[in-house]
Amino acid sequence: MAEKPFDPPNELADVDTLRAEIAKYEAPKSERIFEKFLVAAMGCIPWVGGFLAAAAKLGSEEAQQERDDLRTKWLLEHQRKLKELYATLVEITERFRSFGADIEDRIQSAEYLSLVRQAFRTWDKSETEEKRRLISNLITNSAGTRICSDDVVRLFADWLELYHEAHFAVMRQVHENPGTTRYDIWTEIYGEIPREDSSEADLYKLLIRDLSMGGVIRIERDTNALGQFKRKRQPRRRATPPDTLESAFEDTKPYVLTELGKQFIHYTMNEAVGRIEEPKI
Repeated sequence: MAEKPFDPPNELADVDTLRAEIAKYEAPKSERIFEKFLVAAMGCIPWVGGFLAAAAKLGSEEAQQERDDLRTKWLLEHQRKLKELYATLVEITERFRSFGADIEDRIQSAEYLSLVRQAFRTWDKSETEEKRRLISNLITNSAGTRICSDDVVRLFADWLELYHEAHFAVMRQVHENPGTTRYDIWTEIYGEIPREDSSEADLYKLLIRDLSMGGVIRIERDTNALGQFKRKRQPRRRATPPDTLESAFEDTKPYVLTELGKQFIHYTMNEAVGRIEEPKI
């Protein structure tokens, strides 16, 4: 099917809709509280201003202009992204309303707006709906709840940029099944176990290593009354050591989220969280 040509009078209606949506926040005080948030979100995405200017110019030019030139294709691509941005902003502001007046000071604070800019820069570079949804949750939940400091939330925004959707799938399995093993995680996500010398096994070891070294997951350990990890007793050495290395799909070591990993899940994989609280750290 041929690509739909860019039609300035009709397609620019989306731009007009976005402008109208932003303009209505200038009226009642109850809506003006979102103004700084919207400016921070849109102001950190460099192509938004260029798109609006280029689209307006195209709409004023003569009809003889070629409809398949590079600029038109650029406008078509960024029109799609503008629709996604608009839908995300509307969704977030609707969720803000569900928190009530408790978050008014929070979403207008310099600290929170800094988080918004960082998160939307990552949102703009994300290629999948799943990652954009996680970022949207982080923005919303960090306004409505505070179980950790903003410095930690900024770390979570870095994780959203650093980690791949495959990492998030592993996190989700460990979150939903604490004490799960690498064997269980793989079979739940992918099914059949591949060969140890396969690219799939190499990738899986990379995912587990990234999340373990990054402080997101760890092997479950016993703790004492002070929360200190207990040493495990060393097993007796076998007379004959095994002639193979530990499998990427090992099935005896239970994995759990770290406390930091639990906070990340709370902010990014929960669609709704409790009202705003003071940070614990």
